[in-house]
Amino acid sequence: MSNQQTGSFRSLGQQVIEVEAAAIIGLQRYLDEHFERACEILLACTGRVIVIGMGKSGHIGGKIAATFASTGTPAFFVHPGEASHGDLGMITGQDVVVAISNSGETNEVLSIAPLIKRRGVPLISMTGNPKSTLAELSDVHVCIAVEQEACPLGLAPTSSTTATLVMGDALAVALLHARGFTADDFALSHPGGSLGRRLLLHIHDIMHSGERVPKVPSTATLSEALLEMSRKGLGMTAVVDDDDDLQGIFTDGDLRRILDQRIDVHATAIAQVMTKKPVTIEADVLAAQGLKVMEDRKINGLFVVDDRNKLIGALNMHDLLKAGVM
Repeated sequence: MSNQQTGSFRSLGQQVIEVEAAAIIGLQRYLDEHFERACEILLACTGRVIVIGMGKSGHIGGKIAATFASTGTPAFFVHPGEASHGDLGMITGQDVVVAISNSGETNEVLSIAPLIKRRGVPLISMTGNPKSTLAELSDVHVCIAVEQEACPLGLAPTSSTTATLVMGDALAVALLHARGFTADDFALSHPGGSLGRRLLLHIHDIMHSGERVPKVPSTATLSEALLEMSRKGLGMTAVVDDDDDLQGIFTDGDLRRILDQRIDVHATAIAQVMTKKPVTIEADVLAAQGLKVMEDRKINGLFVVDDRNKLIGALNMHDLLKAGVM
């Protein structure tokens, strides 16, 4: 492949991104009273939000329904072709329908719109033509018109589908804020996979506790601290007073830094070489926050303390990796 061809591919790709970025920016002019009214109807819905669309609009509609559902607005996608063959029975009087069609003239969608209206179900349309049949049939029309498609033929849905997706996100996030939807709420609908683990796991779920926590008294020698580190295998040990208040920390990294000082490990007190006022974390925070603390401070382990600075646990990067937080 020649350099000229490679440059052409890059140039074409850049053009697509520029056209679609312009389409997204252009959506701001449609965040008007119609958008607000659509949000109000969706927020007041006591049933489910039913998203319908055909072809590429259907694919985008499926994603929009999934975004609604995962951010506190119960929703699912119904194929308009299937709706006219029985699936229309899935729509109840408590629901709201969001119909997507760039032209606003999609036959499969228009064929079921009167039936939706007859049931008294609010109909919100998202089209690129405010004068279209679907827009006129709707209770509220949200415009998603774009200046041009990224496809050089102006035929393949590109900018228009991107704009539709972004407008769907705008609706979903606006509703998320209006509902006071929290990270904990989000976690309950995403229990599986790495996302669920990051949102549901807390420090107390994965920390070492009890006899598994490496610790030595402040009167211990460096050699005693090294033995404790070896026994517990976390690459660090806490230094505590008689009441288990955390006084300091000593790590593998600290050991490497003092090797050149010809220190007598049997005679040197750990209090002389420990790091005072170490970074700590509380047990009830998210494990993902613990990961961020470690990354920001460039450290590999944390001790867990209560509100009185008493040592209650320990964890390191390996624990986070094993738990699937990383």
